[in-house]
Amino acid sequence: MDSISQMALGAAVGVAVMGRSVSPWRAATWGAVCGTLPDLDVLIDHGDAVRSMTLHRAETHALFFLSVASPVIAAGIAGLHRQRELFARWWLAVWLALVTHPLLDTMTVYGTQLGRPFSDHPYGVGSVFIIDPLYTLPLLLGLGRTLFGARFRPGWNHAGLVLSSAYLIWGVVVQQQVRGEARIALREQGIAPEHLLVSPTPFNSLLWRIVAIQGEHYHEAYRSLLDPAGSALIFDRFARGQHLREALRGHDPVDRLATFSKGFYALQAVQGGVRISDLRMGQAPVYFFAFEVARITDAGLQPTPPRAIGGRAPAGMLQHWLWPRIRGRTLESGSQWLRRAHPVLFE
Repeated sequence: MDSISQMALGAAVGVAVMGRSVSPWRAATWGAVCGTLPDLDVLIDHGDAVRSMTLHRAETHALFFLSVASPVIAAGIAGLHRQRELFARWWLAVWLALVTHPLLDTMTVYGTQLGRPFSDHPYGVGSVFIIDPLYTLPLLLGLGRTLFGARFRPGWNHAGLVLSSAYLIWGVVVQQQVRGEARIALREQGIAPEHLLVSPTPFNSLLWRIVAIQGEHYHEAYRSLLDPAGSALIFDRFARGQHLREALRGHDPVDRLATFSKGFYALQAVQGGVRISDLRMGQAPVYFFAFEVARITDAGLQPTPPRAIGGRAPAGMLQHWLWPRIRGRTLESGSQWLRRAHPVLFE
């Protein structure tokens, strides 16, 4: 999740655990610090763009390493404030602030390597977008009411934690509902997916993006909970460039991203180069994580060090497509809107 959400969660956890034993501001501050510590791995350069992407949320997000670090950090905090008698409580607060960070990240689609050093599997439920105000606001409001109130009322902070957690549960429930609808629609349209992804679109949990991988192609559709009753799921089909995959097999950036994305990737020849895109974040043809990994020469494909070329949705998409699509006022897909509004992206 975004840094504000992680800091708010860490601060709320710190206040909830420390209670009246210390100043709520002290508990909130250290909780926020611990809540954001795991993301300092973004400062590490792993050698190339793909490695830096796939090794984000690795050791610093592993439950084992965070558990090992928590008593050391807690001892430092207790010693700094001369509260060694509160070491056990600080330890619990620090540990919870640290481990709830990767657990929350796991609810997004990115991929969090919770099991290191025993496993490098990137866990990702994909039931909440990386930035969702409806998750963050209850935490901020509950925490703010607790910290700025005339009296210390931890109930407000507890309510914020309960509501934000309930929102995560809501996301999982809706995700499974949309997944079921997608499976039925795909079967009716003769599509047998090898992999199926259902994830929310930016900033909400009402509009969901569906990606189905089938051989040489992937299929993309959208479902809003506010769509008219009986409206069909309309899938757009795009090539995955599997012939390029075979030609680049053994090239580490390609192999690495193909594994990290759990098969949700596509390759495309663009302007004399070969691009690999992570299909989980974005929409065709604009993906947040995309990398040029080869050049096309007279002698064939020439693998190159990966160069990040990912992009963001064009200006106006939020206003002119996302909000109308959330409300069910249009059934046009994001890719269809982009093709109509920005045809140059498909050239």
